[in-house]
Amino acid sequence: MDSNASETPSTSPETPFHDLDHYLAIPRVSGLALSPDGTRLVTTVSTLNSKGTEYVTALWELDPAGKKHARRITRSAKGEAGATFAANGDLYFTSARPDPESPEAEPVSSLWLLPDDGGEARVLHSRAGGIASVMAASKAGATFVTAPVLAGSSSEENDEERRKSRKDNKVSAILHTGYPVRYWDADLGPAQPRLFAVEVADDPAVSTKPATVDATAPLKLRNLTPDVAGNLRNTEAVVSPDGKTIYTSMAKPLAKADSRFVLAAVDVASGSIKVLLDKEGMSYFPGPVSPDNSTIAVVGESDSTPEQAPRVTLHVLNVASPETLDLVPLAPAWDRWGTPAAWLPDGRSLLVTADDDGATPVFRVSVPDGTVTRVTLDAAAYTDVVVSPDGLNAFALRSSYEFPPEAVRIDLTTGEVERLPAPAERPEIKGKLERVETVAADGARIPAFLALPDSASAQEPAPLLLWIHGGPLGSWNAWTWRWNPWLLVSKGYAVLLPDPALSTGYGQDYIQRGWGQWGKSPFTDLMTITDEVVARPDIDEERTAAMGGSFGGYMANWVAGQTDRFKAIVTHASLWALDQFGPTTDASQYWLKEMTVEMAMENSPHLHVGNINTPMLVIHGDKDYRVPIGEGLRLWYELLSCSGLPADDTGQTQHRFLYFPDENHWILQPQHAKVWYGVVEHFLGKQVLGQDVALPEDLGL
Repeated sequence: MDSNASETPSTSPETPFHDLDHYLAIPRVSGLALSPDGTRLVTTVSTLNSKGTEYVTALWELDPAGKKHARRITRSAKGEAGATFAANGDLYFTSARPDPESPEAEPVSSLWLLPDDGGEARVLHSRAGGIASVMAASKAGATFVTAPVLAGSSSEENDEERRKSRKDNKVSAILHTGYPVRYWDADLGPAQPRLFAVEVADDPAVSTKPATVDATAPLKLRNLTPDVAGNLRNTEAVVSPDGKTIYTSMAKPLAKADSRFVLAAVDVASGSIKVLLDKEGMSYFPGPVSPDNSTIAVVGESDSTPEQAPRVTLHVLNVASPETLDLVPLAPAWDRWGTPAAWLPDGRSLLVTADDDGATPVFRVSVPDGTVTRVTLDAAAYTDVVVSPDGLNAFALRSSYEFPPEAVRIDLTTGEVERLPAPAERPEIKGKLERVETVAADGARIPAFLALPDSASAQEPAPLLLWIHGGPLGSWNAWTWRWNPWLLVSKGYAVLLPDPALSTGYGQDYIQRGWGQWGKSPFTDLMTITDEVVARPDIDEERTAAMGGSFGGYMANWVAGQTDRFKAIVTHASLWALDQFGPTTDASQYWLKEMTVEMAMENSPHLHVGNINTPMLVIHGDKDYRVPIGEGLRLWYELLSCSGLPADDTGQTQHRFLYFPDENHWILQPQHAKVWYGVVEHFLGKQVLGQDVALPEDLGL
């Protein structure tokens, strides 16, 4: 992981995790689409460009039978994404690559089509504001897109004129009339998302001159949701197999800048919108629609309160008779937070994924009786589940801490899982992964993963890094590119990945244990599992550090103010002063339900700054709207001015602040990720190992 290391053509690192350039070059797989006849499987693969400055995506076709090798089917500098099959087998996707037939046009994200029977991909429709995503009905020739429209635009032509005017006049100002105004790293407005039907244009000006047999009529977009204002932002939508209805979550603004999500049905023929589910204290999100169009899976999430954590529940909604809508709980006794993925062809069962004891298996849920059966039995995390037309197999992306996402076929009868021929081989890992656990004072089980270097032994105990996950409603159960333990394992560290109170996959009571009291059970759980692990002979108790991002960064800050047991603390995108964070995050309406003012103060790390005697590395991106940069700036100043380890008389300090002016909550640019890991290794090397590890040269220091 030495960012200054150079290679000759005859040398290579022991594994990709021993050199950051090799690690960043590992191809990354995401998304999965299955053709209606089950013969074609398409995924998206991101690879590093030749300059190493960004990832470029391409579509790859996989063989569902597992016999043919994977093959790349798109290629461009701008990349492709959003693969979606039409009912006839044609493949839609979005891309900002130039249209070969209009090379002078400014490239925007457009709707493209790759014909089922072969040939070149072509642009189906392009518009000034771009295309965000595409949906297609599985059993009808109906296609839909989500695209942004300036709020005051009266037509597509008017929208283009307004965009050009803002651009030409260099106007970026946004006038807000509601909340929220930004999300993660995006400034919201003045554009608002709309749902469109893609239709053949009735254009009398279309040329009647002779043309080739592949000539097609121009398309137009029919706005199905012109009057929804900004209420489709950050929502989810699904289309019925017959293409007649789109079901979508929709934000419902409430008093005092609050909001929740209702479930609505958009009638494609008329464009009328009917709210199906709207209940105080609940938000609803659409799952897939049954093969016969009669039923939709629904996820319900209750509002949290300072006393009660949210509950996520599964339902089915009978939409065959709109006058007698019947919302029925599905598996109400199942104590997991399920995500419905796909219906089986008979419409009697749903495939669902859910965090469960350090994994995210695929489950089959019977609709008639709510019986839940675990399908996949390995300790892996499954996403992007799709089902074969005969219902015998499912396909999914699978990952764990031992390998990144890869496409697999799942035998739905036996649960057997087979890896399909992939666009790239699994990266080799040196080290071992163990499942460890202990028991909290209240009797609760505290589980964790422990990644160890092969060298760890009683004769050579490894230094330990405690990694604290974000969320906090989440789990260490799947591969992550941003927080990858094997990069530090390759440097000789052991990495502990615990799931303390508030973690998902262990039941509602486990979440409730830490609700509203972040500094209590989550903290004591982390210290208890750390005590258990440092007692091992292959772990060096005297050389330890704690690290975390987002909520994990909050907890790293809390740890720093509560104990001096660690040699170093690394805190990324972290909450510091909860009174300041609450009203300035991008989702204050959610956060301010979670804790009262008194609870926030009781759990705020900034009140313990005087107790911090441990060197801290603070990392923050300026474009982070979820945890605004003010948290990092205030933490940095207070560490230097009033911590137990302040700057000395000459202004020197053991603390460090790694600042990214153009990154958000996550460090996404490849070379910035390289700097991130390089600085972390330098800081840990000095504080934990007493070694002088070189800083990345690109810092200019």
